[in-house]
Amino acid sequence: MTTELIKNALTDAFKPDLLEIIDSSAAHAGHAGARSGGGHYHVTIIADAFEGKSSVQRHQLVYQALGDLMKQQIHALGINALSPSEKN
Repeated sequence: MTTELIKNALTDAFKPDLLEIIDSSAAHAGHAGARSGGGHYHVTIIADAFEGKSSVQRHQLVYQALGDLMKQQIHALGINALSPSEKN
């Protein structure tokens, strides 16, 4: 369910050319963050919004788009954010 919420939030915010979400929460069972309900995810996203932005700026944009999901549903998030010109 959280994967779908992440997908919807990032799709609405960025209209990405590519969006892949990997849920590795099961590999972290028993971890402190997992006990509180937060999952571990990795996102690869390619979108025009990242063109000319630094890695830090790209991550900030993703965090902003995910908003409240970062407070409870997501404990750890790996981000690979690229512009379309970087996808090759």
